[in-house]
Amino acid sequence: MPPEKEPASKSPEKTSPAPGSFIQFKIVLKDVRPPVWRRFLVPEEITLYKLHCAIQDVMGWWDYHLHEFIRHGKRYGVPDPDFDWGGEPLLNDKRIRLSDLGLSLKDKMIYAYDFGDGWEHELLVEKILPPPEGIKKPVCLKGARSCPPEDCGGPWGYENLLEILKDPEHEEYESMKTWLPEGFDSESFDLDLVNRMLSSRQWKSPSRKDRKKSS
Repeated sequence: MPPEKEPASKSPEKTSPAPGSFIQFKIVLKDVRPPVWRRFLVPEEITLYKLHCAIQDVMGWWDYHLHEFIRHGKRYGVPDPDFDWGGEPLLNDKRIRLSDLGLSLKDKMIYAYDFGDGWEHELLVEKILPPPEGIKKPVCLKGARSCPPEDCGGPWGYENLLEILKDPEHEEYESMKTWLPEGFDSESFDLDLVNRMLSSRQWKSPSRKDRKKSS
């Protein structure tokens, strides 16, 4: 009689958020060296639009331009018929919660900002945590380097800007120094300022019932 086969071992299940969980993301600005990155916590019940607001604060952008999230081929943002370029329809990120995406550990998605300059960020789910004691709003934990200035021409333009700033004899040095925000330092990151900005926002999202009424 042949020996009984051992039951096939099951693959470990991916951890998904439970109600009330917080998600720890690491966000990295793509195609920029040295890397510009942040690590931050957000409640999994906020809308994707509120996640967009958190990213603007933690990265240091000024929300001057359009944005979208991309995950598994689906696009989430603020629909605008003047910017409908075809392809996958843009889903309204004010009506979709982070928890609706079914994120698990190590999952990734793209956050695109300013389609002219073409900034792309990679969001990585590092941890899924029970509600941290005393924390109810998004909070930034760590980061490195300053956000590039708005409208500097995307990754290539920013690289060129940094090269000019290294050379005070460059013909564009003075004009670039004048154009830059006062005190700009590509290596600086002010964690306290970021968290003050986050704490000043209203983060409570409308209930699903309220969202249905407004749709």
